[in-house]
Amino acid sequence: MTWTGAGALFILVATYAGVAVGRIPGLRLDRAGIALLGGAAMIAIGAIGIEDAYKAINFDTITLLLGMMIVVAHLKVSGAFRALGGFAIEHAHAPFMLLVMVTLLTGVLSAFLVNDAICLVMAPIVVHVTRVINRNPVPYLIATCTASNCGSVATITGNPQNMVIGALSGISYPAFTLALAPVALFGLFCVIVIVRYVYRAEFSRPAELSPEVYRGRMLPGQVLKATVVCLLLALAFFAGVPVAKAALIAGAFLLVTRAIKPRRIYREIDGPLLFMFAGLFVVVAGAERTLLTPDMIAWAKGVGLDDVWRLSGFTAVLSNIMSNVPAVLALRPFIPGLEDPQRAWLVVAMSSTLAGNFTLLGSVANLIVAEQAKAAGKELSFSAFFKVGLPLTLVTLLAGTAWLALS
Repeated sequence: MTWTGAGALFILVATYAGVAVGRIPGLRLDRAGIALLGGAAMIAIGAIGIEDAYKAINFDTITLLLGMMIVVAHLKVSGAFRALGGFAIEHAHAPFMLLVMVTLLTGVLSAFLVNDAICLVMAPIVVHVTRVINRNPVPYLIATCTASNCGSVATITGNPQNMVIGALSGISYPAFTLALAPVALFGLFCVIVIVRYVYRAEFSRPAELSPEVYRGRMLPGQVLKATVVCLLLALAFFAGVPVAKAALIAGAFLLVTRAIKPRRIYREIDGPLLFMFAGLFVVVAGAERTLLTPDMIAWAKGVGLDDVWRLSGFTAVLSNIMSNVPAVLALRPFIPGLEDPQRAWLVVAMSSTLAGNFTLLGSVANLIVAEQAKAAGKELSFSAFFKVGLPLTLVTLLAGTAWLALS
């Protein structure tokens, strides 16, 4: 191995380790900073040139993510999410119906919008409602984050890793949804059943619920505008309009308003996530240029990644070690060489997302709900989550893998 190759290997390992842990001891670098530093280091050692680094960044993914962030931000700031959540939950007149409503609402919204953003909106509503009706918030909070993960499996726009896969694979929005929507629906059913069983004591206490949900200020004109734009955006996705193009146009159109200051929307955009994506694209491209050899491609075939079950298990383990987006990018060089790349990408999308339900640390959505609950004085512990996460992950991964194996 050349010095450049050895350096690229060290940078790749160090970057992924840093992203997995979330920091570098003794430094204030976060995941975005670590990824950018890794990309810059790849350029510095000559593993990839600056022009090729620009080309390595998949701007379809960045554009799609940015456009969806703006759409979601407008829905949030206008009060649309609070209004929808409030209306749905106020019509749940029993603890079990509240669980069903939280699960379905979170899952369906997460299927079409970025799941992390949905958790930011839903978690405070759930905490508020359970406080008003004097119920244990933990099962409903667990349902929120697990339903968000399961629901987001369904579409390319459901979560960041699906956006990456959509851009890299070329799978159309309708084809992606047709393949994985059944897995998402089954996942939501499992969330309801497993949470109901694990926390059966909570649901054995009968109660008539009439919660009054605080909806905050709502801008009816902007809510209507955002709703119409979202419906048109969904139609554009299914009509075959490139998803990045459609999302960017929709987001830009929503910025044209006299009622909402632009900086309120900009505050909702997760800039560090965009920087992390850009950095990781460059890191992976640099490693691919210097380390990817015919022997490594042969190794991927040799370990059986062509097999749906092995690929699913490998992806799930990798996603829990280094997080789902880095895991997807790490697998990128090997998928095109497999026997059925399209099915392989669908397996990776399904497994990397459902694996996020394994532990409280398994996905950003889980952490968002935990932090939102903590800010409201409610604890969502690792062990409480794991009692649901372990069986839910095993059942949904087995069912999802079997579904794709038979497809």
